[in-house]
Formats: sequence, C-alpha cells, structure tokens
Amino acid sequence: MTETPVIVRDTGFQPEDWFEDFDSATALDLAPDADVEALADRLPGVQMIRVDFPSFADGRGFTIARLLRLKGYTGRLRAKGHVLADQYAMARRAGFDEVEISADLAARQPEDQWQFRADWQGHDYQSRLRARG
Repeated sequence: MTETPVIVRDTGFQPEDWFEDFDSATALDLAPDADVEALADRLPGVQMIRVDFPSFADGRGFTIARLLRLKGYTGRLRAKGHVLADQYAMARRAGFDEVEISADLAARQPEDQWQFRADWQGHDYQSRLRARG
C-alpha cells in the first residue's frame, strides 16, 4: 500500500487532490536532471508537473522550476520528495505552487514549521533591500 503524501501550501498541510496519473498527457513527473528545453513542445496542455527532490541537498529542482516558468508554463508545479520546511520559501520563489512530502517528514517537521515560512514574499531579502533604498 502506498503512503498518502502530505501536500504543503501557503495555507498549511492539505490532502492530496490530484488523482490523475503522472507521465500522461496532462501530468508529468520530472527527474532532477530533466532537460527543460526538450520538454518545451509538451508543455501546452500539461496541467501538473511534479519535480523530484531525491535529497534535501540536491537543488537542481529549483532550477527546473525557474526554467519551466521562464518557458511560460503556467500550470500547477509541485516539488516532491526531500524538501525541508527551511526550503519552502525558496521553492515558492523558484516557481513551485506546492510541495509534496511524506507523512514521516510531516511528523518530523510539523505544519507550524512550514507555515512559519509561508510568507515567502514578505521575507525575501531582495524586497527588504529595495525597501531600504
């Protein structure tokens, strides 16, 4: 039996609400070394892209998210795997809409730790620097 993932959004922990298959015409599962250029023709019509984070120390997924947004992808973008609460603001700034974590990680890093970082726009150091100028 597959463990039910926990979806993290700015509003806190949410249940999974995507029930279509990944790697179909409407949803893609991407590895951290995916070639975004090669995917450009497939992006129209894709409603959800999930990017795998095999390790919290592997930041390639943040680059993929940014490149997808720069290519014009406007659908739902989800980081999946080993993303820590401390990385949530970076994930949102990179272009992710949400993060999918295991129930085990959610138990180790409860909802309040994620919500503490949910004001990712207000805690952006670049915004603070511009406000001082």
